[in-house]
Amino acid sequence: MSKKLSSVERVKEALAELGVPHQIKELPHSTRTAVEAAAAVNSSVSQIVKSLVFQTSHEKPVLILTSGSNQVDENLVSKVIGDKIKFADADFVRQHTGFAIGGVSPYGLTEDLPIYIDRDLLEQPLIWAAAGSSHAVFSITPADLLETTGAAVVDVHR
Repeated sequence: MSKKLSSVERVKEALAELGVPHQIKELPHSTRTAVEAAAAVNSSVSQIVKSLVFQTSHEKPVLILTSGSNQVDENLVSKVIGDKIKFADADFVRQHTGFAIGGVSPYGLTEDLPIYIDRDLLEQPLIWAAAGSSHAVFSITPADLLETTGAAVVDVHR
């Protein structure tokens, strides 16, 4: 019987399987918000990946990876993906990703989800994403994130 992996271990394992160079930083301070994460890793807020889970009108999960400096325009993204979306609640997020809000990572998800990435993230040389907890992050290039997640590039704000 195999041991159940922690959320952070799931992310580490997924990154390793994909061959993504990474170093997960587990920090003493919270990285739950984009501002906290930017301060913790000494980056700009626009370099932080907010991994936001939305629920479609058909009760399906959608993961949107957006720049920490942007807010997702739900109407705009709904038109792009062809289904109305709304922010998912904490139980829905955990049920469909295996992560708690504030620690949702694009890697180590417990379900395959459609993933969309904010075009603005692609302008950054290096970005930081949650690594399965509100105290763990890792850096990645936008090109590696795009390639390994298979995310569709979208504009998330007007």
